Amino acid sequence: MDKKKILRAEKDIDIRFNEVDSMGIVWHGNYTLYFEDARETFGKLYQLEYLYMYKMGFYAPLVDLHVQYKRAIKYQDKIKIIIEYHDTEAAKIVFDYTILNRETNEVMALGQTTQVFLNHDYELMLQVPEFFIEWKRLNGII
Repeated sequence: MDKKKILRAEKDIDIRFNEVDSMGIVWHGNYTLYFEDARETFGKLYQLEYLYMYKMGFYAPLVDLHVQYKRAIKYQDKIKIIIEYHDTEAAKIVFDYTILNRETNEVMALGQTTQVFLNHDYELMLQVPEFFIEWKRLNGII
């Protein structure tokens, strides 16, 4: 049985004061920003940046977001976000996230996002775009 290639990237973040609420805990809305930072890091590493998709004729909006909060992330914590591409045959991009405390290696949160493809007329693509099939080939997914 062939093992699928895992595409993974990591992004380190030091929690700043403006990211926490009055309890000193990271405000829940910032997790979305952390996931976005990780996706940008992944895109640079694996040549799947948003501008590249745009040049290929597509947008890739987020249509689904899940976060499981495991432990409180606090002001001055140092975290690592691990982003992993989750392959699917559907015309979408799915990423899994693990947020770890860099000092204790504790899992602080888990997450997943799903993006779909729209052409520049904002029409949903039901078939996987050819550029994305080629991207999968180049990265050893198919």
